[in-house]
Amino acid sequence: MSETIILASASPRRRELLMQMGLEFTVIPSKGEEIITRTEPSEVVMELAAQKAREVADRSGENTCIIGADTIVVKDGEILGKPKDQEDACRMLSMLAGTTHQVYTGVCLINKKSGEEELRTFYEATDVEFYPMSETEIRDYVATGEPMDKAGAYGIQGKCAVFIKGIRGDYNNVVGLPIARLYHELLRK
Repeated sequence: MSETIILASASPRRRELLMQMGLEFTVIPSKGEEIITRTEPSEVVMELAAQKAREVADRSGENTCIIGADTIVVKDGEILGKPKDQEDACRMLSMLAGTTHQVYTGVCLINKKSGEEELRTFYEATDVEFYPMSETEIRDYVATGEPMDKAGAYGIQGKCAVFIKGIRGDYNNVVGLPIARLYHELLRK
């Protein structure tokens, strides 16, 4: 690939996943305000991913491929973003304990070359099933601080892994970037 790949995210997990793909890339986090106008989870994540990619694309030069991404957790129709505080994290984890929920990650690719721009968005959804968690287990996990910067108040790749009963779909999607799908989308450009 002759163009510069830019990740429009400060997420260390997304950086690790792109490195796992063997890509060389630059990180330029988006600075724009996230505005949700949709209600369907798949549309919400694609809209937010596009906003992030667009904001960075507007500050980027030619011959760049900008990758924007956004991840949400959905339980019974409620979108669970990053928790506001520890009580909110406990509330979210109590909702998820002993049940199955969905994780959606939207990705937006903006390719800028020869004065033209191509924009593509897609999403992946993964079902995640939790074992039951006691109130003490939830509070102890929240006290680690790990849940505070993660959608749905948990990281599947971290300490919460002991509560994950199973998943159906792309594991990396739950971490924050569906790299297999991203790889194949990048091949199409």
